[in-house]
Formats: sequence, C-alpha cells, structure tokens
Amino acid sequence: MGGFLNYFYQDFGLILKSFWQIFVDIFNFLNTLLNFPARMRTIQAYSEEFDLPSWILVAVVNLLLIALIVFVIFLIAKGVAKLLKFRAPAKENEELKAELAKLKRDMFKLSYEKDKILAMKISQMGFVPEDELLSIENEATRVLGEDGTVRNAESEAEGEEEKADHVDLGNRNTFDGPPINPSESRFFRLTTVDNYYKTNFQPPVYDDAITLPEFCDRYRNFASSRLRLFYDISTLRFFVASLAATRLIILQGISGTGKTSLPYSFGKYLMHDTTICAVQPAWRDRTELFGYFNEFTKMFNETDFLRAVYEANMFADPHVIVLDEMNIARVEYYFAEMLSVLEMPRPEEWLVDIVTTTWDNDPCLISGGKIHVNKNTWFVGTINNDDSTFAVADKVYDRAIPIDLDSKAAAFAAPDTEPVHITADHLCEMFTEGQKLYPLSEDNMKKLDEMDLYVIKHFRLAFGNRIMRQLRLFVPAYVACGGTEIDALDFIVAKKILRKFESLNMGFIKDELHKFVLYLDKSFGKQNFQICKEYLNRMQKMS
Repeated sequence: MGGFLNYFYQDFGLILKSFWQIFVDIFNFLNTLLNFPARMRTIQAYSEEFDLPSWILVAVVNLLLIALIVFVIFLIAKGVAKLLKFRAPAKENEELKAELAKLKRDMFKLSYEKDKILAMKISQMGFVPEDELLSIENEATRVLGEDGTVRNAESEAEGEEEKADHVDLGNRNTFDGPPINPSESRFFRLTTVDNYYKTNFQPPVYDDAITLPEFCDRYRNFASSRLRLFYDISTLRFFVASLAATRLIILQGISGTGKTSLPYSFGKYLMHDTTICAVQPAWRDRTELFGYFNEFTKMFNETDFLRAVYEANMFADPHVIVLDEMNIARVEYYFAEMLSVLEMPRPEEWLVDIVTTTWDNDPCLISGGKIHVNKNTWFVGTINNDDSTFAVADKVYDRAIPIDLDSKAAAFAAPDTEPVHITADHLCEMFTEGQKLYPLSEDNMKKLDEMDLYVIKHFRLAFGNRIMRQLRLFVPAYVACGGTEIDALDFIVAKKILRKFESLNMGFIKDELHKFVLYLDKSFGKQNFQICKEYLNRMQKMS
C-alpha cells in the first residue's frame, strides 16, 4: 500500500501540481497585467533616462497593453454570457415542450372551428347544435394526439367520406318531393332554391307573340325610360343576335361605357335579374366558380355562380350570368371546363361534375353528382384591356362573340316601356325562324368563300368551321332583329377574322392591310364594311 501511495504521489501528484500551477500562472499573469501602480513606479524609476522618442514608445506600449486588457475582458465576458445562456434547466425545457404540444392541439381545434364558422356564414345556417360542435372537437382530439402529433389526418378524412350510411349511389330526391330542411343538407343554398320552387314559385304569364324587331326596340326604350341607360340600336341587335350564335359573349372596351350595365339592364327587361359574379385575381381553377366540398365541416361551399347555374333549371326565362372583370384572372384557367361543356353538340350533354358521390338529401336536380347547364343560360364576360389584366386566350375568343363598347350612346327621349316576360324557348324559336326567313344569301356566301381564300393566301389565316357556324347563326338573327345582312357580315368578319391579325407581325403585313381594304371596297362596295375598314386602318397606324 505504501508503494502505491509513493507511485500516486510521484505520478498523479505532479499532474495535479502542474494543473494547479496553470491557475497560479493565470493569476500571476492577471496580477502583473493589471498592476498599474507597480508599472507606474517602474516608469518613474527610468523617467530621467527617457528622451522624447522614448516617451512616445512608452505611450505606444501602454496603449497596446490597455487594448490587450480590454480584449481579455471581452473574451471573459463573452464566455460567461454563453455559459449562462445554455444553463437553462431541463425542467424548463420539458415545460416548454408540453406548452408547444398544447398550442398545437388548440390550433388544430381552432382550424376545425374556423371551417365550421365559414360554412355557417356562407350557407347562413345560423347556430350550430352543441352536440355537433362537440363532435368536431372530439374529432380534432382524435386526429391530433395529446403529444401534439398528427395521426394520419388524410386517412381519417377518407374514412369519413366512405361511410355507407351517408352515401347513396343514386339521387332519390324528386322535384315534387317534400321540402328538405336546408340545415340538414350539405348544399344549403341549393336546397333553399329547391324549397322555394316547390312551395312559393308561380310561373308568370309569358308573351309568346313578341317578335325580334319589337323585342329589340322595346329593350332600347325600356333601358332609356326606366333605367336611364342609353344604347345604339345596332349595339342591342349585336347583343341579341349573339345569343343565337354562342353561349358566351364578351363585352370589351374602356371603363364607363356600359359593359356591365348592358347585361344588367337585359335582366331587368326580362324581369329576371342577371347574376353578376365579380372575378377575383386569385382565381385559378374550377372551384372558384362552382365551390368545393369541405371535408372537415361536411358542407359544400357554394358560390353565386353555382346557385345561378342550378336555379336556371327551375324556370323557363332566359338567364344571363355575368363574369365581371373576366380577365383580371386567366380565363382559360378557371373557365376551361365550361368552355368544353358548352362545346358539346347536344344541350342534354351540358353537365358539370360537382361531387363524386350523392347523398340522400342532396338537391333534387343533382343527378349522379352532376348539375345540368340549362339551355336558357348565357354567359357574358366583361373585359378591360389594360396593364392590370391578362390577355384573353385565342381559344376563348373563338368560342365567344366579342362586342366592343368604346363610346357612350347619346341620350334620347323614349316612351315609358314595360318589361317583358318571354321564355328562352320562344327566344330560340325566333332565332330559328330568322334562319328560315333570312338565310345567308348565295352572293355573300360566295364572296365570303373568296375572302377566305384571299386571307389564306396573303395572311395564312383561315375562317375555320366554328367561325362559319357562328356566322350562319348570327347573320340571320341580326337581320331578324331589324338589321341588314351586310352590316352583320361586317361585324362578324371584324370581330372573328380581323381580330386574328393582331397575332401577326404588323411591320410585315402593313402593305397587305392596305391591299385588303381595297379588296373589301371592290367586293362589298366602298360604302359597306365600315367596321372592318376602320379596324384595318387603325392597325396600319399602329404598325
């Protein structure tokens, strides 16, 4: 044992002594470094031997020494601060973790409550029963564990969707059935529409004797006398004739020329208000138009557009739905499905998918999760062409009839005129009758064929089957409204053919534009096709 103690003293004793010597040396270093009285005595002892350069060097050395002292103090303070910073007790860390988990659970519950409140506001359901709210809270607690972690929320939602007691493969409701409590349906607004037409709606007496010229003249006088809105008769004829050629009309032009008021006044004239939907810049897909099913609240977030399309199946009047400021978002994104649906050749094929499954208490006109776009429905988009909007894609223009509203019509006095009640079927019958009475003349049809060849040769553009179909529908309807065939051809060629010239290089086709004006003078006469000639002259000035 004595030998081990001798070994321990000789070996580890020296180590401990050397380790202790480190602290002694550090203390001596600091004592020497900070012993300013001794340093002043040393300087005083040698002061008689210092000349001017020596005093300068003494000052420099002491400044460096002070800088070293400041640097050492900075290092010590920084080390102490770091040491204190990371000395949080383990118990406090555990408390913070528990608080964070609790906040996660509360946030998840609030998310459920937010979706529920949003659904109530949209559908105007009022107060949610206490047991339903409790079930939502229980669901949040079940999906989010007590530790604050999510337990496969997507699979939980899928399981709820597949519950057999809520899903029915076929809609068993009928329009003649009893009213349904809207608060029990996931489609509150559509169910409210059902209940109104089941219990309160009385069809009006329709005027089926009115003619298209009378229809347009009365519309102009009604807008002037009742609404103080003034339109040229040619503009109203263009608008009404466009209803015969397409389901989508685009009203474009500068602000304040009556783009929105035109379809608004049309709804007032028909005694069935136009639905105006304000397009938002963030619209990117079909859900902005039709809404979506909320998996948390089990409610469908319905839009004005969806309600208008659905309700149009309930009555016989023509109905117009306006997409105001249509190109403030990309039309080909959010309206793409409607463009495809309206291209279907048969109106009974105009179906839009709303939900993937049907429930027992769904609205009566939702069949197989689809809503029918009735043939009494037309869509009107208003467009401002400025820096804040998007350019409308060519495929949208091809399917639509664009009407330019670039100036205000002069005010005029009109007799007080009553609105009218007509059915969409009667309006379409007047269009069909116009096609029989005023078919496109063979002479003008031949000139159009020759123009088609001219445009292909000089501009490498063609009319296309869709444009020719719209032309054959638009021209007779315009003539039936009281216009002339040559004016209708002028309008449709300018809006459907010449508009495509804008995609060409103006610098290369400037001379061809002038030649095309001369061609129109030769084919149709100098006094005709004024809209086309003004358009071509404006393009020449811009090139």
